[in-house]
Amino acid sequence: MRINWDYIKLTFLSVAVVALYGFAGHRNQQKKVENVSVKFVGESNLYLTEDAVNKLLIQNYGPLKNTPKEQLVLNTIEEILLSNDMVKNAQVYLTVNGELVSKIIQRKPIGRIEGVSKFYLDDQGKRMPLSKYHSARVPIITGKITGKTLEDAYMILDYINQDDFLRKNVIGIHIEEEGNYQLRFRMENFVVNLGGVDNLNKKFKNFMAFYAKAAKDNSLEDYATVSLEFNNQVVCTKI
Repeated sequence: MRINWDYIKLTFLSVAVVALYGFAGHRNQQKKVENVSVKFVGESNLYLTEDAVNKLLIQNYGPLKNTPKEQLVLNTIEEILLSNDMVKNAQVYLTVNGELVSKIIQRKPIGRIEGVSKFYLDDQGKRMPLSKYHSARVPIITGKITGKTLEDAYMILDYINQDDFLRKNVIGIHIEEEGNYQLRFRMENFVVNLGGVDNLNKKFKNFMAFYAKAAKDNSLEDYATVSLEFNNQVVCTKI
């Protein structure tokens, strides 16, 4: 009987490769976390610090440094991060060097409610608690705060943030009642009566036309109120 040495060599080589990969995989799983780091994506203003993140993880998961890789459950760590009210999204992964990295995207406030309760309104129209680490420079919302008026305030802020001039100059929204909203500007003394949130695009286009003309005439300081409530016109009250 003739022995096929090539076949035996190929079989032996295959077994050796599988064993080598298995041994390497086992050793890799036995390796421990060498370092833990937190990276904030996007926003430079931190409403949550790296120390606060590490404390959150330790309290809810336990110490991570020197933990064997095979004991880590990355999805669970991500869920812990997402449980924090300042976190919009989180991704956790291990590098080949044994570093456990948490990438965090913070929630973004676009308005601050000043009333019996104080909180932010974020860029998705949801309530966001104030941060003890940083105070956002966003328009202040005052007046009659309800679920509906906050929805309307979000629509107004969302529109304002799409326009460079409005974003830089609108510093406040006052809610007289549902459907009756007033805007306050950084450099001007007049109040803009916006009315409701219907036809926002038309109302702001009318306002921008008025503002450009009044600025050219040096008459902005002459007005106490500027009303956009009426269809296709701007009604002003002088001081």
